[in-house]
Amino acid sequence: MKPGVDLLEEITKICQERNIHLGSIEAIGAVQKASIAFYNQTKRDYVIMTINEPLEMTSLTGNISIKDGKPFVHAHVTLADSTGNVYGGHLAPGTIVFACEFIIKTFDGLMLERRFDEDTGLSLWSLQE
Repeated sequence: MKPGVDLLEEITKICQERNIHLGSIEAIGAVQKASIAFYNQTKRDYVIMTINEPLEMTSLTGNISIKDGKPFVHAHVTLADSTGNVYGGHLAPGTIVFACEFIIKTFDGLMLERRFDEDTGLSLWSLQE
């Protein structure tokens, strides 16, 4: 990945261009700044935390499925600062790449589509035959 791109947007763009509808992703690298999210279960809303400093991406793991008819990337990321403090959560738009190595594994089979779940307030997987 080129420096300066938005990490989540770039992964999503790659999935759309290559027609990836079912898969998993792993990545390591570094970011110039980060936006990560925590889901508040009571308020049923994401709280975004922005970290405006360079960070090591010690781990990114996620999945690729379909939401609203398009590939959707759901990823969690763990990031470390220069003193070893670690931050983690949902990868959110606004995480800017410094360097990134990633692997996307694609799968064949039933399509997993995200649909709104009343119990959690989240878009969760629903099997489509």
